[in-house]
Amino acid sequence: MAAPLILASTSVRADETWNLLLFGSLDAGASTFLTTGAKLGFGRLDRDGFLLLASFGTGSRAERATCAFAPAVTVSRERRTAMGSALAGHQWVSDWGVVALYAGPEGSVEMLTGGFGSAMPPPRYGLRLHGELWARPTDDTLVQGTAILGTARMDAWLRLAWGYRLWGAYLGPEASLYADRLGYRKSALGLHATDFDLGRFSLRISAGLQTETGLRDPYPYLSISAWTPF
Repeated sequence: MAAPLILASTSVRADETWNLLLFGSLDAGASTFLTTGAKLGFGRLDRDGFLLLASFGTGSRAERATCAFAPAVTVSRERRTAMGSALAGHQWVSDWGVVALYAGPEGSVEMLTGGFGSAMPPPRYGLRLHGELWARPTDDTLVQGTAILGTARMDAWLRLAWGYRLWGAYLGPEASLYADRLGYRKSALGLHATDFDLGRFSLRISAGLQTETGLRDPYPYLSISAWTPF
């Protein structure tokens, strides 16, 4: 499962003078994933410049697999994953928004548990590419896109959202898609409220329905993300 890092680039605010951003997110549904991380800029984060982006995530999902010793038997198991990355990149800031591109190493460790015991495949390492867009076509609208590609798990995560400024947040639809080398697929369609404040934290809350490999019917999901300057 891809770590939901949509908050690695925040919206531009002219009065900010910080260069370190802390963020975290929880994606809860039929599967779950928790991510924490930090973004460090070599200067103000509301200007063009080079950035470092580090993150760590952990989660679990249910799977169904055919037993190697009894091909006719399908068993249920749980896949627990921990993964991290350390990326470097650059962001370009303009009056209409922000574009950021990152690249760097990533690693993943998994554990499989079920009725036939547990197993831990060898750790996997690879390269991660991460791109983000935060655009304001008008003063009251926001378009946000994220694409994350990784070779450690041969996975991809895409998200696209649109929002209209209302009641102190950008409200609107969102869609996302995740796929990996094991044939696992997850797609989601829902509504989000992005960039509203709670104390010193800015938040995004999303909810909707998602489909997942192994599930017959759509399943509700809830996603909460928070970020703050430090």
